[in-house]
Amino acid sequence: GYIGSHMVHELLGAGEKVVVLDNLTTGFRFLVPPGVPLVVGSTGDRDLVARTLRHHNVTAIIHFAASIVVPDSVRDPLGYYRNNTLNTCNLVDVAIECGVRQVIFSSTAAVYGNAEHVPVREDEPTAPIAPYGTSKLMSEIMLHDAGKAHGLRFVILRYFNVAGADPKLRTGQSTPQATHLIKVACEAALGKRAKMDVFGTDYPTPDGTCVRDYIHVTDLIEAHKLLLDHLRAGGDSTTLNCAYGQGYSVRQVIDTVKAVSGVEFRVD
Repeated sequence: GYIGSHMVHELLGAGEKVVVLDNLTTGFRFLVPPGVPLVVGSTGDRDLVARTLRHHNVTAIIHFAASIVVPDSVRDPLGYYRNNTLNTCNLVDVAIECGVRQVIFSSTAAVYGNAEHVPVREDEPTAPIAPYGTSKLMSEIMLHDAGKAHGLRFVILRYFNVAGADPKLRTGQSTPQATHLIKVACEAALGKRAKMDVFGTDYPTPDGTCVRDYIHVTDLIEAHKLLLDHLRAGGDSTTLNCAYGQGYSVRQVIDTVKAVSGVEFRVD
């Protein structure tokens, strides 16, 4: 997938041995670097996960696998709970069975819902407003309980809006029909879309459009690497936000893409 492929490149560059497990429903074989074993299957397949962990002598898991489109989770909540929550339960259960005690989990700022305070702190109450956020929060709770019961040490990273691509151009956001604002705007500038749509211009923000905090994928992956080192050094479990604390509106993003590309594409 998008973020996982960046992680694999970072780990390889650090001399790590990596194995990828992906069912390729939204991921792509071509994003896996040469020489990295790819096991095609689900995190919910207990036997496959156990064989993979044992065969490759896995000592730490970085768990990116999930469904991530919020409107889809509203239409298919049970599918999201199955893929995001139940499969995480299976993965963690088998990991503990196989002796793995270090997990980094990709969570989301969606666990906060419409947070009262901005910027959002990690101790803000969790109140997700869609099944996507709830499915991730349930997984977080499972990790906490597994930590108490089995000595599992974990890091939960609550991503805000991940953007950008590998500076060496090895990997990036490759999903067709992307819903990510920056990719959509870039596709409009490239002529791959006839136009792009802005959904709402009357929000209580300086220019009326939604404001989000974006983090570059390379910085996000650096955080994962640092926290993997933290766990290996015996560090405590922790939950952290991944963002910059600086928001940009939809209009600002679009205007920036227009300025950088020199293309005045249509926006409705």
